[in-house]
Amino acid sequence: MRDDGVLASVGDDMLTDVWASLNRPQKELSPKYFYDERGSQLFDEITRLPEYYPTRTERMLLKAHAKEWLAAQKPRALIELGAGSADKTRILLDAMPREGSWYIPIDISMTYLVEVASNIGSEYPHLRILCVESDISRGPVVPPDMPKPSVIAFLGSTIGNFDPRSAARLLSRVRRAMTSDDRFILGVDLVKETRVLEAAYNDSRGVTAEFNLNVLRVLNRELGADFDVRSFAHHAFFNRAASRIEMHLLAKQSQVVMIPGAGEITVEEGESIRTEISCKYTRASVEPMFAGAGLEIASWTTDASGWYALTTARLRK
Repeated sequence: MRDDGVLASVGDDMLTDVWASLNRPQKELSPKYFYDERGSQLFDEITRLPEYYPTRTERMLLKAHAKEWLAAQKPRALIELGAGSADKTRILLDAMPREGSWYIPIDISMTYLVEVASNIGSEYPHLRILCVESDISRGPVVPPDMPKPSVIAFLGSTIGNFDPRSAARLLSRVRRAMTSDDRFILGVDLVKETRVLEAAYNDSRGVTAEFNLNVLRVLNRELGADFDVRSFAHHAFFNRAASRIEMHLLAKQSQVVMIPGAGEITVEEGESIRTEISCKYTRASVEPMFAGAGLEIASWTTDASGWYALTTARLRK
């Protein structure tokens, strides 16, 4: 689960993507379609639930260490991948030099980015802000010719939403944008007891279940599909072999779903649509992931429980 999000712009790309994903042997949907206005509100509520530790733990780690990291780096630019609402960004901006600093938020919706940039700009009038509209899962993630040195931040353990091959491609694109003086800050959720992991995605109030089901409402509204939302149930579990949480929508009865402009999809009783993966890591799994992209760990910081880590990376020597 990413830390913040916005809905991808609707159009032929969304229709093509959804149709292809629902026709795979394991039906699936991209988690980027969670985040309409209602989905974003629900996720904001999730981050405040007692069971959902990643957001508050990452914020605590940033508050404790950002000044130290950035004082050593003295970056001229903060580049944030998947910026979302930029909530925790302010902790990093407060630790940066005030003169000549840039903030470059990158996300999938320019409309949302402009709103975020307006809010940040009013709070930090000294900043130069460049909004970059990009789907970081598909294309270049960092614009060329950015002020140096730069810090690239990818927070919220959003890297966990990428399967290993996709994560490797993303990190390689990050590495190509870096020089030896740059740093990459990555938030990663760590492997821990199954009960703790599964509780974070199966909260007692059912907010995560409602968040999961909301993706079908998004498809019904934006694509004119006719999913019977009441005929699906939220199902989230830790797949230990793959070291990841999987969120699914489980069909309680068979149904044929019409997606105008594409066709019909049959969902059988007991069949599931996977809506999200959230990979969980150890230092031993992050190190080779970085190495494959030409990066290495510069620092590794966890909370006292060892549940979450912030790591800084540099070019591999």
